[in-house]
Amino acid sequence: MSLESVPEAALTGSLRDYRSPIGSDLVGRTAPFYQWQNLRRQHSVWPYARSTATAPTARCQARTDSGSPFTGINFASQDYLSLSSHPEIKQAAIEAIQTYGVHSAGSAALLGNTANSIALENDLSDFVDGREIVLYPTGWAAGFGAVQGFVRPNDYVVLDVLAHSCLQEGARAATQNIHHHGHLNLEGLTRKLERIRANDTENGILVVTESLFSMHSDTPDIGAMRAICDQYKATLLVDCAHDLGSIGDDGRGHLGLQNMFGAADIIIGSFSKTFASNGGFIAVKDRATAEYLRYYSATHTFSNALSPVQAATISKALQIVRSDEGRTLRRKLMDNILYLRARMQEAGLEVLGDPSPIVPVRVGTEALGRFASRELAAKGGIANLVEYPAVPQGGARFRFQVMAAHSREDIEEVVRVLEQAMKSADLEYRASYESV
Repeated sequence: MSLESVPEAALTGSLRDYRSPIGSDLVGRTAPFYQWQNLRRQHSVWPYARSTATAPTARCQARTDSGSPFTGINFASQDYLSLSSHPEIKQAAIEAIQTYGVHSAGSAALLGNTANSIALENDLSDFVDGREIVLYPTGWAAGFGAVQGFVRPNDYVVLDVLAHSCLQEGARAATQNIHHHGHLNLEGLTRKLERIRANDTENGILVVTESLFSMHSDTPDIGAMRAICDQYKATLLVDCAHDLGSIGDDGRGHLGLQNMFGAADIIIGSFSKTFASNGGFIAVKDRATAEYLRYYSATHTFSNALSPVQAATISKALQIVRSDEGRTLRRKLMDNILYLRARMQEAGLEVLGDPSPIVPVRVGTEALGRFASRELAAKGGIANLVEYPAVPQGGARFRFQVMAAHSREDIEEVVRVLEQAMKSADLEYRASYESV
């Protein structure tokens, strides 16, 4: 494909442009988005909604959303300890099917719990210092349900500007009193809380952060946030979706590394990154709070419970996470993380954030990112391109997601093909815009 063949419309624009369509035809007004999406698809610069054709291992076969097959080194799947194909976990799933079938067949508020989900609550509670556990069908549902479940219209939510979509959407569903502070900016957080409390000392304030931010691979000072929350009588929620199980010698993530499990009033998490299954949870300090959530957090109350297969899978994954094998896998994972970051930096690539299973590599403009993504896939590298509005405009990046099962050879090869892809993309980008 010649570089001049990619029209400018396929290299510009973003999802935000189509978020608020106008017109009386609610269905018909979606067409402009599809036209833009399809233009990108036709020129192989739409790297989304791809599917795996094999297990999501370190090397896999996949298909584009048009069905075209491709293969490569997989840094796009979230399976940090490489547990999704672990033989003991697959066996646990098989045994759950044989005993319980495949479906929970009800809400957890009714008859949807199973022996497996109750066992998972107990096992997870032991892992997070005896907290009470409420399970959710997805991590997104847990984040949304935590904010919506606790916050009422007169309350306030103060979020890090980069807090996950589920937390932002939960806030919008709960109250109009939403405030944001700069990313990891404790002074900004303090100013927001001070202004709120200067006018309202009666209603609640929920402060929302993440223990590992997924687009930047960085971490807040949880102890400092706890002190600020205490000063202004605010409640602290910490989302540990990406680091629980995968970071720290004991697998307890940054809350564990900072010795701050007790600092968070509300902990939420996801099982889909390290624990080999969809699902999420909220961990709180007492049963009264947990029981309230079971009936007032809509994404728990009005969703089917985790299937017995999911619960068995997660429980077995948690058992491995807490074992010597889990410790070995985390060390292998961190070795891979450090090696990948070092090799990318040696290649002149801009690596963002701190060492974690997420390795963001800055590309630049959205157009350059689209060219680079096309080139990377063609050369046998699989990584997710993240564009505005998920990241700042002009800050497109690849999000490499590292697994314990990646080999040194995988890392060497993906760095080599990424370096080549970036050079090719730069030439295509320059030629495309110089010809305009």
